[in-house]
Amino acid sequence: MANVESFDLDHTKVRAPYVRLAGLKRTPRGDAISKYDLRLLQPNAGAIEPAALHTLEHLMAGYLRDHLTDVVDVSPMGCRTGMYMAVVGEPDEQGVLRAFESALRDVAAHDRPIPGVSELECGNYRDHDLERARHYAREALAGELKVQPTVLIER
Repeated sequence: MANVESFDLDHTKVRAPYVRLAGLKRTPRGDAISKYDLRLLQPNAGAIEPAALHTLEHLMAGYLRDHLTDVVDVSPMGCRTGMYMAVVGEPDEQGVLRAFESALRDVAAHDRPIPGVSELECGNYRDHDLERARHYAREALAGELKVQPTVLIER
């Protein structure tokens, strides 16, 4: 089985909330694709409820694109402590941090319908929780977001 980067991360030594460059890949043409770990909760100390995480996914997918160019994808982590974001190019971590902060502020203030929430647009459109999503955004902002270096497991 191929090695997975996140399985090499020492989850006991990182401190959420944070932004972390989780990987950099080059396409056959040489284009860069950067993957960022956008962590809201401390690993193994809590988990975002599925409905709130689903809403965060819908909102962050749009709001991150408002603040950062060339976003390819924003996806929830299976552990439910944050999101992954893939972006074309190599934006600096401070710029990603600012975009993440801005997107979280947008989520915290969001008072309109959640985008993409209909049977036509979403595979589980009934499973959303805007108030809890806003709560997690506010909590992350209150936790003083930072850039987190990668801390590898010592083997």
